[in-house]
Amino acid sequence: MWEISENSLHQKFTFKDFDEAFAFMTKVAAKAKKLNHHPKWTNIYNTVEFWLNTHDAGNKVTEKDRELAREIESCL
Repeated sequence: MWEISENSLHQKFTFKDFDEAFAFMTKVAAKAKKLNHHPKWTNIYNTVEFWLNTHDAGNKVTEKDRELAREIESCL
């Protein structure tokens, strides 16, 4: 479940290993590009973590972030 933390939608995903995490990130990158959204995210081995907010809206959570969150979940 996405949480609102520090003016961002936040979520952490854990996978079996790095290969699985990287495959997920590749799918997410294509969706983010299509939506013209550039999320803040990190990857450490099998963990991928996101913080979504819209810079053009003053670094607040907008529908654009919620849409990307839904697209990210569809990559699972």
